[in-house]
Amino acid sequence: MPRPSFDPALLAPRHWLAWLGVGVIWLIARLPYRWLLGLGRTLGALIRHVPSRRRRIAQTNIALCFPELDAGQQDALVEAHLTDIGLMLVEFALGWMGSDRAIARIPTRIEGLEHLEAARAQGHGVLLVGGHFSHLELCARLISQRIPIAGMYRRMDSAVFEWTVLRARLHYAAAMFEKDDIRGTVKYLRGGGTIWYAPDQDMRSKDSVFVPFFGVPAATITATTHLARMGQAQVIPFFHHRLPEGGYAMRLGAPLPMDGDAAADTARVNTSIEQMVRAAPEQYLWVHKRFKTRPPGAPPVYR
Repeated sequence: MPRPSFDPALLAPRHWLAWLGVGVIWLIARLPYRWLLGLGRTLGALIRHVPSRRRRIAQTNIALCFPELDAGQQDALVEAHLTDIGLMLVEFALGWMGSDRAIARIPTRIEGLEHLEAARAQGHGVLLVGGHFSHLELCARLISQRIPIAGMYRRMDSAVFEWTVLRARLHYAAAMFEKDDIRGTVKYLRGGGTIWYAPDQDMRSKDSVFVPFFGVPAATITATTHLARMGQAQVIPFFHHRLPEGGYAMRLGAPLPMDGDAAADTARVNTSIEQMVRAAPEQYLWVHKRFKTRPPGAPPVYR
């Protein structure tokens, strides 16, 4: 897939502030990895001390998903997560605009590639199903050093960031498909391609079912099972987390059984993502309103 060409209209004055943001991201991505993590933790400490509705969303989500923790433990997880948001900001910068040399120096462990190789040997495409973790963009780039992958994405509101980020992603990804480009995605899977996909957000879509996530009914899109069926693809869980000393551990799990029952298949996907979250709960995106859509008659959880 060719990288997008530059439109001179992006140089109009109304876009200058966005270009300034791109420049800051580029400068952050030039920092040595250890310095970058230090900057992320500093940003996280600032985020922790700024009152925001996102903090309240994280508190609600964590209380719902970890009722076994007492109030003090839940608060500690919220604080750890807000610190992780700072790391997320710099890891996105590195994933998008870090040099190939800098990316190659990041400590990385990958296990389970045999599951992907077996799927390919059988002539299947692969949906690498993961969750919205703070380091998802960076880990997608890291694993692309070992296997060719494509991705699905939602267009950005800013034309400057849309051009910049899509161009950056296509530096390492074989292709990028907009979330509504079902035909292109299916064709790529049928050709034996591998697509990274995260179906764990509340998309407020009619093509959703309520299935458990941490025991809470969560509106979850059924696209995973449909893409697997139409693309004749296997669904392989993609686990990844940041290590305490820096660097990342990634693991491809055994293929999930997809029998065509949308609710049952989607529940299996949620169970797999829940397992990923429990391995590194502070690194999951708790500031997203995962339970905004509620079952009929159920009260709202966000106030």
